[in-house]
Amino acid sequence: MNANSFREVLVTGGAGYVGARLVPRLLAEGYRVRVLDLYLFEEQPFGEAAGQANLRQIRGDLRDRALLKEAVAGCDAVIHLACISNDPSFELDPTLGKSINYDAFFDLVDLSHNAGVRRFIYASSSSVYGIKPGQDVTEDLPLEPLTDYSRFKALCEDVLLSRRRPGFETFIVRPATVCGWSPRLRLDLTVNILTNHAVNNRLIKVFGGEQMRPNIHILDMVELYARSLRWPAEKIDGKVFNAGYHNLKVREIAETVRRVVGDDVQIVTTPTDDHRSYHISSEKIRRELGFVPQYSVEDAVRELVAAFAAGKIPNSMSDPRYYNIKVLQNKKLPPVPERQPVAPESTAAVRKANAAPPHFVDYRDYTAAPISSNHR
Repeated sequence: MNANSFREVLVTGGAGYVGARLVPRLLAEGYRVRVLDLYLFEEQPFGEAAGQANLRQIRGDLRDRALLKEAVAGCDAVIHLACISNDPSFELDPTLGKSINYDAFFDLVDLSHNAGVRRFIYASSSSVYGIKPGQDVTEDLPLEPLTDYSRFKALCEDVLLSRRRPGFETFIVRPATVCGWSPRLRLDLTVNILTNHAVNNRLIKVFGGEQMRPNIHILDMVELYARSLRWPAEKIDGKVFNAGYHNLKVREIAETVRRVVGDDVQIVTTPTDDHRSYHISSEKIRRELGFVPQYSVEDAVRELVAAFAAGKIPNSMSDPRYYNIKVLQNKKLPPVPERQPVAPESTAAVRKANAAPPHFVDYRDYTAAPISSNHR
């Protein structure tokens, strides 16, 4: 199958936006795939692939330690996509967001290691950098997240790197904003939002417009995760990579959408006080791994327009399933599981474990840990 002989892969959040296209790809490549997901957005996003014998779907909560232990047993690799995704959804209930995005991460990583998982692939975020002046935000720059969502993404990177051991490889990806169609579609992402409004309202509202936004097509992310199971350990173990393609101004994205959808689409620009711009460099992943995205923002828009025309996106302006925050507002998740108190540990103490015998330090209740910038 591949040089690493991975056979059984757990994809957390596998029924989500990216997972809904990744899981069928992994099955097609011959992997046995397990999906752990709450299935809040789509009951069955995998289409015909749902009936494959090599797919095991586990409906459950990432915070359930017993369920996690069952889910990772016998797996060779984990691709961790599950989280409360984006700032507004996280801020809706910060305690819930922390319990899923950060607290549960400790159990997932430790149970994966104990179960004999050999490679752990973590979907972080390019938002961990905060706002950086100039261009070409590279992986060696300090992490200065502006929100709790981004902060806990960054802290999880440190947690995972502290658990790295011979035989337990770690690979961290910081994706740009993903765009394009998925069976579990999100219409709360920049390119997808603008395309939805252009197709259905013939009007795009742009606030500001000069802000930069890094983007990557969903099929390029699927390709990256598939390759992450094939790359040799010496290429990726313990490393962090940005993953993006087009860094475009919001105005340029709107113009691209209009060019595809039709000249009759009106673009209305409104002044804004929000001038946050994000511009990431993906030169490292090209240079070291040879990964170059193949799909453009325009490709994503065309794919979405075709999906609208085929009737694959009904009620796109009103159905809450396309908008993460609306689903979380409408569906009450179970309370945070009670845990035994854990004494805070410093990041230095956690990193010391790298040079010590296998011994996992737990600092899940420590939210003020400094964030490493030494992610090469």
